[in-house]
Amino acid sequence: MSDLNATPVTTLAGDRTTFGELTGGRPALVVNVASRCGLTPQYTALEALHEELSGRGFTVIGFPCNQFGGQEPGTSEEIAEFCSATYGVTFPMAAKIDVNGPERHPVYGELTGHPDADGEAGDVQWNFEKFLVDGSGKVVARFRPRTTPDAPEVRAAVEALLA
Repeated sequence: MSDLNATPVTTLAGDRTTFGELTGGRPALVVNVASRCGLTPQYTALEALHEELSGRGFTVIGFPCNQFGGQEPGTSEEIAEFCSATYGVTFPMAAKIDVNGPERHPVYGELTGHPDADGEAGDVQWNFEKFLVDGSGKVVARFRPRTTPDAPEVRAAVEALLA
């Protein structure tokens, strides 16, 4: 297993960094996001979770992806403007990536190896799939797209990491 925290990441602003620098070595909820998806309103709960728990050493990280129905077609600037203006997003955002297939970003190469609650690992199913990662970069939970960021099982898993 490689070191997820050392994996290179480019931010939405175009800065080169690593996954660990993006999380600040804190536990994080990593989500592949899209601006034109039926699940896009999850941004509200993601931002609320980030705002509520960032003071306790937690962050949310968004990875825009256009692989599901072409629902994230914009440029980095358009994505940043949409997220800020529509949902007030303040959590870190990476540059648009692929989460599945031959061009899968190395972060998602690590994340997709982790099974969900039903024991299923593998490809991301759709936009807004969530992975909970501890501060050392270890994946501790996976939640499928329709599981909202404020669902009891997500909150419980986050709280367990912050305890």
